[in-house]
Amino acid sequence: MGHPRGLVICFLTEMWERFSYYGMRALLIFYLTQHFLFSDQLAAGILAAYISLVYVTPVIGGIVADRYLGPVKAVVLGAILLVAGHFGMAIEGSQAVEASVNGQLEIQRDPFYLQLFYFSLALIIMGVGFLKANISTLVGSLYERKDPRRDGGFTLFYMGINLGSFLGAIICGFLMQYKGFSWGFGAAGIGMLFGLVVFLKGHHLFGDAGTPKQPDRLRQKIVPGISRETLIYLMTIIGVFVFWQLVQRPPVVGGILGTSLIIMTLVVISYAFTKCESEDRDRMLVCLFLMSYQIIFWSLFEQTASSLNLMTDRNVDRIIFGFELPAAVFQSVNAFFIVTLAPVFNMIWIALARRGWEPSTPMKFALSLIQLGLGFLFLVYGASLATDPTQVALIWLVLLYLLHTTGELCISPVGLSMTTKLSVPGVVGMMMGCWFLASAAGNYVSGTIAAMTGSDTVGGEVVDPAAALTTYMDVYYTAGLYSIAVGVFAIFLVPVLKRFMHGIK
Repeated sequence: MGHPRGLVICFLTEMWERFSYYGMRALLIFYLTQHFLFSDQLAAGILAAYISLVYVTPVIGGIVADRYLGPVKAVVLGAILLVAGHFGMAIEGSQAVEASVNGQLEIQRDPFYLQLFYFSLALIIMGVGFLKANISTLVGSLYERKDPRRDGGFTLFYMGINLGSFLGAIICGFLMQYKGFSWGFGAAGIGMLFGLVVFLKGHHLFGDAGTPKQPDRLRQKIVPGISRETLIYLMTIIGVFVFWQLVQRPPVVGGILGTSLIIMTLVVISYAFTKCESEDRDRMLVCLFLMSYQIIFWSLFEQTASSLNLMTDRNVDRIIFGFELPAAVFQSVNAFFIVTLAPVFNMIWIALARRGWEPSTPMKFALSLIQLGLGFLFLVYGASLATDPTQVALIWLVLLYLLHTTGELCISPVGLSMTTKLSVPGVVGMMMGCWFLASAAGNYVSGTIAAMTGSDTVGGEVVDPAAALTTYMDVYYTAGLYSIAVGVFAIFLVPVLKRFMHGIK
């Protein structure tokens, strides 16, 4: 297709990484509630802590690769950690049981397999940090800065990401439904193993771009008998142990994220007022302000992996032509809509730009929040039409995912572009770190919202499906109204924000 051969390696490696990540994520809330018998509230907290940490580690992985390892070694390290983590998840162990102890009902879980589960999550968190941060760097290294094929290359790479997400949720979801959790998690591990093999076979195609900038620094002895490279690997193992403990303590993760957000906000504001000219200062502050929108967006959007996943299992009619689709399979709907709609949105923005009608970045952000809220309200409306008080028609869930995806396309790619445009060139990396930190915070808050939808369960099964559906709809109705209200308010702020962007759209 006229692109460098190395693009195929990046495409397949990231496709298999996303296959494993999203395949596992589609099963995770069910594993917590049905295998380990955690309550909906505790399961949502663990899931939120895990996903938020996944958004933080790419910042670490990118810094380590830029300064020391180089992207190829970093990707290999990340892939090895991911393979180990996913295969660790496949070791299912005995299911938790409810037992009466001194007259009180308690959940008894095998502590070994529970800790193995947490440790496997930690391996995946660290692995994503090293792989995801650097595979995109390798794609960029294949092209000169002004190469006209560059945007097309990244578009193909983006398709690989979503193809992996789409296939992972479907394959792992069906395997979990009909063969068990170990099969679903095992498939994710095999997928990641394929990705590692592909990358090892083709990493030579990246040439010098994949190697460390200063290889001598890696061989330098930091302490007697231990080189800097060895020390990096040892610190990585220590990091895995740190995440092993953090993922078990969601409130600690929330405290760290909150503190980090405050510190980074103060750092950016301080830099803007002390190091920047007036126009650059205004742009930096607008960039920082717009990042706060995505905390709201992701806190509601990421109900997908938690409360919406459980609701789909418990309260959505999933029978099509006499066949019941597994709930986890519907995690693929978002990826399907992204693959099909991303080119359409790209054409729409270009067509509107030619006529001078393209919405500004603040307007696109406002529209994303409104679409997000409408998705929830349409689902609530669909539930109100149901003749069965325990079931919602499948079409309303699909419509929610459609509106959430169009909202995502108005904030996620647009926000990454905004960060590079509004930030002072010397601190783009720091501002990208703020962007991902805000994403992590949104994912953490999503757990708090998901906990509000929690229902009483026995043995992993909901006690009163009708009451559960009512609770889901009450929370989603409030979430929908809140998101739309913030979006409308954001529209009124657009003229003010545009003025302080000084000509940048």
